[in-house]
Amino acid sequence: MKRIIKPLSVIVVLVLVLIAVFFFWASSPLLDKSEYEKLYETSYKTEIDNDSIYSIVTYNIGYLSGMTNNKSIEKPLELFQKNLEKVKKEFTKINADIIAFQEIDYNSARSYEVNQEDEIAKLGYKYVAKGINWDETYVPFPYWPPSMHFGKMNSGQSILSKYELKDYERIVLERVPTSPFYRDALYLERLAQVVKVKIEDKELVVINIHLEAFDKPTRVRQFNYVVGNLFNKYRKEYPTILLGDFNSRARDKEAIVQEMFNMEDVGNASFTKANPENTFDTKDLYERIDYIFYTKNSIEYINGRVLNELGQASDHLPVEMKFKLKR
Repeated sequence: MKRIIKPLSVIVVLVLVLIAVFFFWASSPLLDKSEYEKLYETSYKTEIDNDSIYSIVTYNIGYLSGMTNNKSIEKPLELFQKNLEKVKKEFTKINADIIAFQEIDYNSARSYEVNQEDEIAKLGYKYVAKGINWDETYVPFPYWPPSMHFGKMNSGQSILSKYELKDYERIVLERVPTSPFYRDALYLERLAQVVKVKIEDKELVVINIHLEAFDKPTRVRQFNYVVGNLFNKYRKEYPTILLGDFNSRARDKEAIVQEMFNMEDVGNASFTKANPENTFDTKDLYERIDYIFYTKNSIEYINGRVLNELGQASDHLPVEMKFKLKR
């Protein structure tokens, strides 16, 4: 019996060591943390012709994976190329002044190492606020088969603008406290990006968020922090827009986003409580979780819409708002 137990013990120890080595290698970042928050100018020419009416869009682009997002489904290069061309074609027509992205890839194996931010900036966006929230050597998800693993990860949130950006801040939101350490070490950070946009003789504050998707108590605390410490702070002094993927359902009367709907001095683009137009998912649109909120006292709402023409380039649809700054 001892002859059997001893070799088995050695094998078990070796397996555990290999697992530990893989875990520490996989969860190691590829970038220095100083690169996670970056405000920069591109070399791309910007053309502005808006007659004092501005356009802003929020879009969870789902790293251009369409309805294959997070699924153990083959994702060929052609899928990403097709979706990128679709997005570029439609955004050329939309010609938004500011676009806030969630789940955009910069140099990830899962999207064939294409810098999606830069590809879209080529449409004429000179100013970029970049916030990396997922930097791993190797992400072993989806779990099976291994051929479907995400691999090297470099992803995050970006704000692209035709107008100068300043005073950019990348804020890491609370993590799920009950999440096991091995998942926590390999999972993305939830962010709030805060930046000022210089328009006319004013500064517009834009807050781009992507809240927790799977744990409601954490999502509620993230929301309360964003509204209480950021949105309410800036809207006292600046015209302010809060937008992004809230992962909070408009039709759920218990959802934390209901608090935004009930603020009399806050508007909601392309939205009615009785019949909110859906943004998720693009295969079978059944829920609204993406929003653009704005301060009514300083921003005049012109119109807004859900951009259905983007189709299944992502599992989300973008939302657009056209507005003026009040004098």
